[in-house]
Amino acid sequence: MKKVYGSASEALDGVLFDGMLIAAGGFGLCGIPELLIAAIRDAGTKDLTVASNNAGVDDFGLGLLLQTRQVKKMISSYVGENAEFMRQYLSGELELEFNPQGTLAERMRAGGCGIPGFYTKTGVGTVIAEGKDVKEFDGEEYILERGIVADLAIVKAWKADDTGNLVFRKSARNFNPPAAMCGKICVAEVEEIVPRGSLDPDHIHLPGIYVHRLIQGEHEKRIEQRTTRKREDA
Repeated sequence: MKKVYGSASEALDGVLFDGMLIAAGGFGLCGIPELLIAAIRDAGTKDLTVASNNAGVDDFGLGLLLQTRQVKKMISSYVGENAEFMRQYLSGELELEFNPQGTLAERMRAGGCGIPGFYTKTGVGTVIAEGKDVKEFDGEEYILERGIVADLAIVKAWKADDTGNLVFRKSARNFNPPAAMCGKICVAEVEEIVPRGSLDPDHIHLPGIYVHRLIQGEHEKRIEQRTTRKREDA
């Protein structure tokens, strides 16, 4: 199976459709599939539901799709750095399903493992539990959370070989692997594609069986919050 494509738009050709559910990797501005997000924006695909830890910032990451009103609903844990997200949500233009961070990661992982649902204590007795099944185990209450199976997963990794084996770097590893697992189709963008067999099997974070399409590209290195102080000897 050919997995390597020449560009993000080529890798997404025939995959996108209005109203689809997309699982997107990344944490803050780390490990964001920025090239694929830009290609979705350019394709004009609309009424999207996006499951992602956060919604990017106003001019980067998923914030680009919010600017163009292509996102109908977000399934997220943290949205505090995006003013446009806040404006759309407070004005009723954008649906929001809040998930505790670990719950969202496990929902993606469960979906990728064929697990339709699981029970967790996180969120019991809060608005998170509203409308969800509650069961008691060993004297404690747990709520049912459904696994996520997305129409498309978009992720960003550090290295890959042409079979789609992925290696993530540092914090980019956290949400990208579960997001990749839960997509019916997974498209990954990487900084470098290396020859087959050159990756140490013990260093592969996500097996290529989960990855269907792959691109290599140049990526922006952003800092989400830059904090500086004056030098004491200045």
